[in-house]
Amino acid sequence: MVGQNNVTALVLAGGRGSRMGGVDKGLQSFNGTPMALHTLLRLQMQRGGWVGEQMINANRNLSAYEAFGVPVWPDTMGDFPGPLAGFLTGLERCETPYLLTAPCDCPLLPLDLADRMVQALEAEQAEIAMAAAPEADGQLRTQPVFCLMSVLLLESLVDFTQKGGRKIDAWTAQHKTVVVPFNQPGDDPRAFHNANTLAELRALEAL
Repeated sequence: MVGQNNVTALVLAGGRGSRMGGVDKGLQSFNGTPMALHTLLRLQMQRGGWVGEQMINANRNLSAYEAFGVPVWPDTMGDFPGPLAGFLTGLERCETPYLLTAPCDCPLLPLDLADRMVQALEAEQAEIAMAAAPEADGQLRTQPVFCLMSVLLLESLVDFTQKGGRKIDAWTAQHKTVVVPFNQPGDDPRAFHNANTLAELRALEAL
């Protein structure tokens, strides 16, 4: 059973930001506030009381991220290997039984993300819960960077990455994973919109 405050929320801000010209994506302004801080605040506001701790995975500008008031941890794997490295860092540093991950470039993520992920994980007795959201054509698509997972999976992820694995869904496929759809009546269709480029960031602000 997932208890109150038994989830640590991790903001993934460790990427190169290559599609945004190499800038540190999490520190780019969204309506006057860094995107990563928007994400962090929404994780702190999660309903249900599941989220007890928060932390950030970043590889650049660590002091800027530390100013947000939560622990900041760089990848333990070198050369910006991707979000799975952030998962690994989070699991290594997590002091609660469960870790919830979210990327720094989705500043409108649902405030009931943790609650629905926890409920689905428990209902299916799964090891991992992964969000899914509708695309522009209305089709559901999994959002692998939004995962709730047991810290008992650390050994599995260490093994997977040491063998060269880098894709989230290739790793989660090794474990019992429940997909959690966020396409119910009342769900914000913009909740999982992300900003990979400056143009997408401006468009997201305009929403």
